[in-house]
Amino acid sequence: MSLASSSLYSLRQKLVTGEISSREIIQDVIDQITTRDEEIGAFLSFDPETALTAADQADLALPLGGLPIGIKDNINVKGQPCTCASKFLEGAFTSPYDATAVIRLKAAGAIPFGRTNLDEFAMGSSTENSGLQTTHNPSAPGHIPGGSSGGSAAAVAGQLIPATLGSDTGGSIRQPASHCGVVGLKPSYGRVSRYGLVAFGSSLDQIGPLTHTVHDAALLLNAIAGEDPRDSTSLDESVPDFTDDLDRGVVGMKLGIPKEYFTDGISPQVRERVEAAAKKLEEQGAEIVEISLPHTEYAVATYYIIAPAEASSNLSRFDGVRYGNRADNPEDMLSLYKKSREAGFGSEVKRRIILGTYVLSSGYYDAYYLRAQKVRTLIRRDFEEAFKQVDAILTPVAPETAPVMGDATGDPLKHYLADIFTISANLAGNCGISVPLEPIDGKPVGLQILGPYLGEKEILRCARTVEANQQVFPMKQSTI
Repeated sequence: MSLASSSLYSLRQKLVTGEISSREIIQDVIDQITTRDEEIGAFLSFDPETALTAADQADLALPLGGLPIGIKDNINVKGQPCTCASKFLEGAFTSPYDATAVIRLKAAGAIPFGRTNLDEFAMGSSTENSGLQTTHNPSAPGHIPGGSSGGSAAAVAGQLIPATLGSDTGGSIRQPASHCGVVGLKPSYGRVSRYGLVAFGSSLDQIGPLTHTVHDAALLLNAIAGEDPRDSTSLDESVPDFTDDLDRGVVGMKLGIPKEYFTDGISPQVRERVEAAAKKLEEQGAEIVEISLPHTEYAVATYYIIAPAEASSNLSRFDGVRYGNRADNPEDMLSLYKKSREAGFGSEVKRRIILGTYVLSSGYYDAYYLRAQKVRTLIRRDFEEAFKQVDAILTPVAPETAPVMGDATGDPLKHYLADIFTISANLAGNCGISVPLEPIDGKPVGLQILGPYLGEKEILRCARTVEANQQVFPMKQSTI
């Protein structure tokens, strides 16, 4: 087993004892990417020399000293490109600063390594909307890796790097984690600073880890969580040690099963896996309770009004004037804007900008955007009431395992509906995690564990128990 395929925790133990060096880890990651990533397509770019220099200077006394972490290419790393997988920024923008999450990784001793692929500007659920390259699912050849953090998930699942950071606006960490068979954690809104994350939906976005194990996810959350004066939405809350109590088990926990998440649209095999996981937790001392989240049916419509509206506003800065690729020979300023955006943005980004601009336009704001915000409040209240009864909620991550590549590229609505089980947590601001279950016909499937606001310790504890039950790590090497 290569060093790149190991957990952060195991690598950390070997570094401390001197069994291996940080340079050896980085070199193995470089070797794995160089020899295998052409088939997977997880990384858009990486800088071997900078990483090796950082490895030689690594402070092993720090909690993540000398460990490489892949970074989704919408999170700024100083001196590195930040393309958001868009032709608009390809070759045209180098980050002049570090995102807060990256600053904190470095402060913990980690080495940010490479830029992972994504759906353009994080808009999509398959990474097929990347404007730069296609990412393949190393755990289910021929199937999508999920999105928008598909490159981050595939990099871990393909055992190219021990862990990565992604971003989650409507399931963009949890869904690719489920499809690729890794752990993906979306923290509560405000738990991790968004400073330096290229904004898609500012009231929805959150940075989080994708890892081999639940313990690794907790380690990374320890490093990146906390208040940040540069992000007014970050929380002034103390950060606990998320690795505490991971192995306490689930005795005494009350776990909810929302009846609205087990509809006719869910694959019978996915439902069977989730119910089997719940049954096992019950045998281990948890109480399983049926709950109701009555406004779930409105979540997709609500999300696809609010998220495009915020995207329309956030992406207005990409105009070919201040930065990014500029159209040649425009007739005037308006022509410059139109031609630059036409050439720079892909079809999905254009679709969401148009939709978002429409719902914010005069005469339609009240009918769409304002009404969606009211329904969002109802969805949040559903969760608040549910968490008065239970400690965490168990659901599928997606209605089915990873679809075949190309299956829904001509049908965006089909992709949008696949987000039904993940988007509510973003609308409510709650935390959630995907942890692998037993594969279905060789394809990974994840259990989603949703927690209350700032309930990361509860869902990590539950996820660790599920992980131990599945015995999924270390995983067999997957190939394309």
